[in-house]
Amino acid sequence: MGWRGVAGQIGRSVTVWAVSTLTMLLLAGLLPDFRLQSPDGDSATRIAVTAACGAGAFGLLSALVWPVLVRMLLLVPALFLGLLVFFLNGSLLLLALRLNPSGRGEVAPETAVIVAAVMSAVASATGGALAVRDDDAYRRRLLRLADRRRRATLPCASTPGLVCVQLDGVGHDVLTAAVRDGLMPTVARWLATDGVVPPTHRLTAWRTDWSSQTGASQLGILHGSTYDVPAFRWYEKDRGEVMVCNRPTSAAELQRRATARTGEAGLLAVDGASRGNLFSGGAGEQALVLSIATRRRGRENRSRAGYFAYFSDPANAVRTALSFFAEIGREIGQSTRARFAGAHPRVGRGGLYPFVRAFATVVERDVVVAAVMGDLLAGRTAVYADLVAYDEVAHHSGPGSRDARQVLERLDRSLALIEKAAEHAPRPYRLVVLSDHGQSPGETFRSRYGLTLTDLVRAGSGLPVPRGAGRTPSGAEARAAVRAALGRDDWESGPAPRSEPVVLASGNLGLVSFPDVPHRMSKEEIDARHPALLPTLANHPGIGFLLVRSAEHDGVVLGPCGTEIPLAELDERPGPLARFGPGAIDAVRRTHAFPHTADIMVNSWHDPATGQIHAFEEQIGSHGGLGGAQSRPFLLSPLTLSVPEEHGEALTGAERVHGVLRRWLGELNGPEVPLDADPERRAA
Repeated sequence: MGWRGVAGQIGRSVTVWAVSTLTMLLLAGLLPDFRLQSPDGDSATRIAVTAACGAGAFGLLSALVWPVLVRMLLLVPALFLGLLVFFLNGSLLLLALRLNPSGRGEVAPETAVIVAAVMSAVASATGGALAVRDDDAYRRRLLRLADRRRRATLPCASTPGLVCVQLDGVGHDVLTAAVRDGLMPTVARWLATDGVVPPTHRLTAWRTDWSSQTGASQLGILHGSTYDVPAFRWYEKDRGEVMVCNRPTSAAELQRRATARTGEAGLLAVDGASRGNLFSGGAGEQALVLSIATRRRGRENRSRAGYFAYFSDPANAVRTALSFFAEIGREIGQSTRARFAGAHPRVGRGGLYPFVRAFATVVERDVVVAAVMGDLLAGRTAVYADLVAYDEVAHHSGPGSRDARQVLERLDRSLALIEKAAEHAPRPYRLVVLSDHGQSPGETFRSRYGLTLTDLVRAGSGLPVPRGAGRTPSGAEARAAVRAALGRDDWESGPAPRSEPVVLASGNLGLVSFPDVPHRMSKEEIDARHPALLPTLANHPGIGFLLVRSAEHDGVVLGPCGTEIPLAELDERPGPLARFGPGAIDAVRRTHAFPHTADIMVNSWHDPATGQIHAFEEQIGSHGGLGGAQSRPFLLSPLTLSVPEEHGEALTGAERVHGVLRRWLGELNGPEVPLDADPERRAA
């Protein structure tokens, strides 16, 4: 920075200080518990000096002490971050007034919180407005958001970089509808939907595997393998453990397996950054990455470092905290309105959910977007970031609800911010936006039939079920199926079970495993042990089909009325899979070959006309299995990159998407991805 830049920086700092002083004077006149003069009164000059000293002391403390306090905040659960931000900011103001040389400042603790919040917000707005008019200053300000100063001083390549932003859970049809309805003007401009200017991007739909969820899709996109990920959660008999994709230990194990299978470090292994993802992609720069969250703190464990980089600026902290509480209020208002309007379907949205939603839609979004902007300005070669806001809201409000559509508007603004930051980057960038899956609407299985999948499995296994479930119409159907299969009248008849079945749900995909049997049970073994179980499940109106191993046919698909089709014959006789559309047969066959596929794989009912399904979890917008929009995400790519589908073939599976992104990196003269470039392997 030359003398001219230094002079400009000093001028902006003085302006911000002056505005903060005026803000403090104004608040002192409006708030009865905030005084800048002695009880006997002072001259206007003395009051102004007191305000100037107080504003200066508060600014210095914010710059010097706040980063230390944020380091301490990393030990606190993120959901409590908002409250602590206001408390600590108010404490800094109290300390600033105590250090004021005039000794005149006095404020009540509760008022200090308000004054500090307003002053931080005004200072942030003033500094931002001044910086925007100066490209160099604006660039330095954006760099501070993600703490990339050291990297920014290093030379970077002049070839284009690739930044990929994942809009979690946004299906292809949801995106096109949002663009058509004017909710996403940035995306509409890229696609040139108005026909005034030529488009810069193309929109491509792709199809997921059977397991249509973030764990499988993102593992495939970043690490090139979705092998042996049958669902979001599943039971592994050889380890006696339930794997859950968003559990840190499971994410780390899945990443290890994928790396071992492909022999490659990941999409981001050379000069890459992973932000807000389940997996690292082999990136050297990681923030809010789940697969490294279990490691001890150190240079290679920066899972929560993104919080520090963002919240080290008190203005960012206050702005995000205010939005956090506004989002909580928005959720409470929306859920109350839905309840009084008698909206159907509907799920419970109480407890901690308003806080979880606010974290996903505000805190996670702000931190990840700031980190991506910093990565662009630092000139990194490949960046992949996940924004989970829409997925979280759509689960509870529905994928087409007004609540979810409002989130899409805010996500579009985030894309605009990233695009703006790219204009100030030291190298050109190609911005790719994609999703990992969509969401399918529908009433939950429990709401529709009065019992859970676990209840139905227990009924078919001859185990006791809750009284309430037994009295429902669906419970009566299950009881009748058990009686018919066993030829008995007792609700709990049948051989004594040797162990409790493990029943897990991943959206509208259910998995049933018997932990005392070390291998994957066959249909013949299940029938011998629980003769009523498979008929009970296959004939239930809320279930579309079952997949089980067969000693005679290797694997079979079961449907209602005794339908039993070997996997080898599905092309000629798709049976119940016909209503699940193209690709369903291949997806089922592939999952059947996984080592950890459950004894019984259960996919819910699906209505092709409406796209509705029945989730086995308490979600009215869900994903994880086959049926509807959940299997149809999107890929939005610049026209300067090659067409995603080669030879006109449909883009199927996250592994194929990984291959496309690797191809694009090559087109941009990006690096290859050698195995020994993986920082995790080097550390080992």
